[in-house]
Amino acid sequence: MSETSYKYRDTLAAIGRLAEQAVKDTGAGPKNEAEHVHTEVGHAAVQPSCFIKSLPPRLLTKAAEVATAINPQNAPVLGAMAGVTGIPLDPMHLTVLTTKYWGSQPRKLTVSFMEPTPADLQARILQHMSAWSSRCCVSFEVTSGTGNVRISRGAGGYWSYLGTDIRLIPPNRPTMNLEGFTMATPEAEYKRVVRHETGHTLGFPHEHMRRALVERIDPEKAYEYFSRRYGWSKSMVDQQVLTPLSQGTFMGTPADQDSIMCYQLPGEITKDGLPIHGGLDINETDYRFASEIYPPVGSALLGMTVEEWDESEDVADPKLT
Repeated sequence: MSETSYKYRDTLAAIGRLAEQAVKDTGAGPKNEAEHVHTEVGHAAVQPSCFIKSLPPRLLTKAAEVATAINPQNAPVLGAMAGVTGIPLDPMHLTVLTTKYWGSQPRKLTVSFMEPTPADLQARILQHMSAWSSRCCVSFEVTSGTGNVRISRGAGGYWSYLGTDIRLIPPNRPTMNLEGFTMATPEAEYKRVVRHETGHTLGFPHEHMRRALVERIDPEKAYEYFSRRYGWSKSMVDQQVLTPLSQGTFMGTPADQDSIMCYQLPGEITKDGLPIHGGLDINETDYRFASEIYPPVGSALLGMTVEEWDESEDVADPKLT
């Protein structure tokens, strides 16, 4: 496994620990009022950002088993830890060390809609989900049956489950929510929201949890802001905004506040008074990371480098014995 994959694993391990703690604190998962964040950047309109949904605690061990069965590289690499006494290697401990991405082989995820949805709206949503597919080996296809990805446009804001966790969601429940999306929704919102939620379906967590971005936030201002605006408790703000991921994650690149996976956070909660921009579309860093985790067909799969030569040099009659 590449260094990037190890770093990605560390990131999702941290996300898993935060999600598990959030479920424990709330007792029944995120409440409707906390399933999205409304943010304001400059004079932009107030807009919601998403919440990553966690499975019920009883399914976390099973989710780790499913993720590993789908993609063996999701399994924790314990190394020397396995032989150290006193390290708690019980199943629940292992669940937070298990990543949730789909693997390097080409994969098609089917998509269905929970409510009656016009064909043109289905096609438009699929177009934006498929923006990721231009640079990675995961593709999406609408089905008339029950899809792997099930989209609702009902109440509850914008949210998704993370990566392979969607396999554990009952077929009568959505795996992604795009509240109120219609053909009248601006194109910029399709780019900002649909592409972000699809990133979670691919297994990508939130970029705004990077340490360099978290350190820009004034905790007391954040507690007051999220309590006043959304009724969030101090522990919810800690979990969703103020607890950084492990240092050196996300390919070891500097924190990218313009990533599509980054929240928009207002200047009134930062120490310097400047907003954290938040991504409005998939940027080049996002695409590079996606192509590392999900190498496109014909690229350097499994660490192999493609060597090219002129067609005239091809061996016409290879010896088979």
